[in-house]
Amino acid sequence: MTPDTFRNALVLTGPTGSGKSALAVELAERLGAEVVSMDSMALYRGMDVGTAKPDADQRRRVPHHLIDVLDPWESASVAWWLARAAECVREIEGRGRRALVVGGTPLYLKALLHGLFDGPPADPELRQRLTEEAERLGGAALHARLAVVDPASAARLHPNDVRRVVRALEVWQLTGRPLSAWQTQWSIPVLSTQYSVLGTPRVLCLDVPRDELYARIDARVVQMFGAGLLDEAAALRRLPRPLSREAAKAVGYAEAFACLDGRATRDQTIRLVQTRSRQLAKRQLTWFRQMPACRPATRELTFGLWGSTMGN
Repeated sequence: MTPDTFRNALVLTGPTGSGKSALAVELAERLGAEVVSMDSMALYRGMDVGTAKPDADQRRRVPHHLIDVLDPWESASVAWWLARAAECVREIEGRGRRALVVGGTPLYLKALLHGLFDGPPADPELRQRLTEEAERLGGAALHARLAVVDPASAARLHPNDVRRVVRALEVWQLTGRPLSAWQTQWSIPVLSTQYSVLGTPRVLCLDVPRDELYARIDARVVQMFGAGLLDEAAALRRLPRPLSREAAKAVGYAEAFACLDGRATRDQTIRLVQTRSRQLAKRQLTWFRQMPACRPATRELTFGLWGSTMGN
């Protein structure tokens, strides 16, 4: 899949806690736009408080897409999201409106800008065998093997990221080519998608000073617990099926489950979720800095670049 479908879409990204959702509503109202969520956790129903989804008022003011479209036991790959996002953008533009893609999931953004590489489909038997080896020998052993056949991928992946290490080894064993060779197009900036037809940057990364960002994250976590994160986690446990591997990665829920089990106090859990949320923000910022198409922008600059020059 190529990024051509998104050529005229605007993209607002940034780390967790940077204020993307609220800013997106104001921009969308000014631009006559609809929001397409680029958040891998906002896809799941019943995971509202912990994922900081746009609230009811924001969603009344501006149409939002790709929020609450899956049950928590379902899974969404990057390819699945990209296909659904493309459908949303085509529908929005077909109604004569602008698409504003908003969210902080780096792999989704990378796929939107660069497309997906045409690698081989998964081989369930091979993948299971490699996964069992990782469980038996440890993730470091598989990572060391990957370093021999695909040093570029090994340098990019942490030994504990077993799922992606397994995928890289799977690609090499199925094709005889390293995953990094298949993904070469992802290292090339798609220059044509960096600017809109009006010459303004089309991918803005909300830039918040680090100290302010971390303070906002800490305050938001406290607010989440006050808004019922523990109750939400308890409700998820009562569902007929457990959370999928993808949904379970949302920061806050594993920690909330541990609190419900009595393995941590509420205050300890709040501090742990704050720490892990700040770590998530740091990882996101590292990704965004590596994407040449992303232009850092303050809230005010965002309005200056889009709000006045591209409005109706």
